[in-house]
Amino acid sequence: MADPLLFNPRAYDPAHFDPETRRLLRATIDWFEARGKRRIIEDYRSRAWLGEFLEFAAKEGLFATFLTPASAAGREDQRWDTARIAALNEIFGFYGLDYWYAWQVTILGLGPVWQSGNAAARSRAAELLTQGEVFAFGLSEKAHGADIYSTDMLLEPDSDGGFLATGSKYYIGNGNAAGLVSVFGRRTDVEGPEGYVFFAADSRHSAYHLVKNVVDSSKYVSEFRLDGYPVGPDDVLHTGRAAFDAALNTVNVGKFNLCTASIGICEHAMYEAVTHAQNRILYGRPVTAFPHVRRELADAYVRLVGMKLFSDRAVDYFRSAGPDDRRYLLFNPMTKMKVTTEGEKVIDLMWDVIAAKGFEKDTYFAQAAVEIRSLPKLEGTVHVNLALILKFMRNHLLDPAGYEPVTTRLDAGDDAFLFRQGPARGLGSVRFHDWRPAYDAYAAVPNVARFREQADALCDFVSRAAPDERQSRDLDFLLSVGQLFALVVHGQLILEQARLTGLDEDVLDELFSVLVRDFSAHAVELHGKDSATGEQQAWAIAAVRRPVVDEARSARVWDRVEALSGAYEMTP
Repeated sequence: MADPLLFNPRAYDPAHFDPETRRLLRATIDWFEARGKRRIIEDYRSRAWLGEFLEFAAKEGLFATFLTPASAAGREDQRWDTARIAALNEIFGFYGLDYWYAWQVTILGLGPVWQSGNAAARSRAAELLTQGEVFAFGLSEKAHGADIYSTDMLLEPDSDGGFLATGSKYYIGNGNAAGLVSVFGRRTDVEGPEGYVFFAADSRHSAYHLVKNVVDSSKYVSEFRLDGYPVGPDDVLHTGRAAFDAALNTVNVGKFNLCTASIGICEHAMYEAVTHAQNRILYGRPVTAFPHVRRELADAYVRLVGMKLFSDRAVDYFRSAGPDDRRYLLFNPMTKMKVTTEGEKVIDLMWDVIAAKGFEKDTYFAQAAVEIRSLPKLEGTVHVNLALILKFMRNHLLDPAGYEPVTTRLDAGDDAFLFRQGPARGLGSVRFHDWRPAYDAYAAVPNVARFREQADALCDFVSRAAPDERQSRDLDFLLSVGQLFALVVHGQLILEQARLTGLDEDVLDELFSVLVRDFSAHAVELHGKDSATGEQQAWAIAAVRRPVVDEARSARVWDRVEALSGAYEMTP
C-alpha cells in the first residue's frame, strides 16, 4: 500500500484538481515513465538538451495551460494556480531537475510580462506559450550577479523613439531557446532608479548573441550578449522604479517553486534508498536492522514529511495574499531557504546509509545527490533569505494581528495578486497571526510541547537579549538567530497543516523530536559566536532541550519507513 504522505506515481490521483489539471499531471507522469529510467539517466549523463520533453509539453499545452493567467487566457482552463504549479514542480523534481529548470526559468521570464501593462507584449507571450515556446529571465550579470543596481545592460535612445540595447547577461536559463527573454537594463540618458527598464528580447534575433552554456548540464544556463538590439515600444515591459519592483516581485513568485522541486527529488531518492538498504545483507542481517540506520532513515522520512506539510500550507497563504495580507513574504523565503536545506539533510541522511550505492551511474540517487545542492543556492542564497526573514521576526513572535483563518486553497482559482504585488518595500510593517494556537492545539504531543518551550524561550531572547547595534551589523551572529526563528515558523505551518490533514501524531511527535534537536544545535552554535554577550550565552545554554524518547512511537514510525521498500521503482 502506498504511503499517503509521499508522492508515488503508481498511486497518484489528485482528485482535488479539475479534470484538465488531472489529465495533464497524469500525462506528464506517463511521459516520464514511458521514457524509462535508463533513458532519463542517460540524458542526464550526456547533457542532452530537453527537446523531446519540450515537444511533449508543447503538444499537450502544458506550459500554456498552467502559466497563462486568466487575464491573458484564451481557454477556460488556463490560469495561474499556485496549487497545481506546486504539484507539477514536485513531479518534475521527482524525475529530474533538468526538466524542472526549463519550466522554472520560463516562470521567471513570464513574471515581468504578466506584471506589465504592455498589451502587445502580454499578447505575444500568450501566443508564444500556445506555440510551446520557453522563456528566460535576463537579470543577473557576470560582474555583478543579481546586484541590479549595478547593471551594465545599457539602453541608448535612438532616433525613432526607441532604444538600442548593448550589454551581456550571465547565468540565464533557457537563453539558448527562449522565444521571449525578459531583460533588465538601464537607460544611458537617465540617472538613478528612473532609468531602469525591463524589456522583451528574442533569442533568435540577429543582435542577440549566445556565448555559451556556463554549466556542464542539460540545463542551458546561458551567457548572452546584446549588440545594438532594437527595443521598440511594444518591447518595453516596465520603466523606472516599477522595473526594479518587477524584478523582485518576479523572484517572489519564482523562488516558491524550489521547495516542491526539492521534495520531489527527496521522494524518488527515498524509495531507492530504503529499498536498497532493506534488501542488502551485512553480517547476516538486513542493513535496516542496525539501530543507527533506522534512526537515519526515520529522521530522513519525518524531515521529508515536514517539508511537504510546510510547503502545502504555504501555498494557502500565497494564494490568499492581497494588499492587506502579505504574510506570504515571510513564508516564501522560508520555503526557499528552510525547505531546500532540509532537502539536503534528507539526502545526506540516506546517503550515509546507502554509502557507495549513491555514486552508481544507474541510480536516480546519484543525480539527486548533486541536484539537491543547487536549490538552496538559486533565487538568492540561504544567507540572503535568512537575512530577509529576520526582518519579520519581532512582529511575528511578539506582535500578532487578527486575521481570519486561511483555508486550504486547492480551488481552481487564478492567483492574480501575484502579478500586482506593488512596491517591493515595507517588509517591517507586515503583520502575522498569532503562532501560538497552532502549538496549543498539539500541546499533548510530547515533543511539540518540548519544542514550544524553546519557541517561548526565543520570544524571551528577542524581548530581553536581542542583538544590539553592533551585533546587528554582524551577519554571522544574526544568521544563527535567523535559524532559530526559522524553526519556529517551520513548526507553526507544519502544525497548521497537520491539523487540516489529520496527520498521524506518531509521525508528528517523531518530527518534532528532530526539530527539538535542531533548535538545541543552533542554540549551541549561537553560544559559540564571537560576539555573543554573556547574557546571550547563558540564554543559549538554557534553551537546549532533550527530545522526549518513546521507543514504541519510534518503532511505529519505522514501520512506515520500512514499508517504502519496493513501494515504487521507475520503469526501466
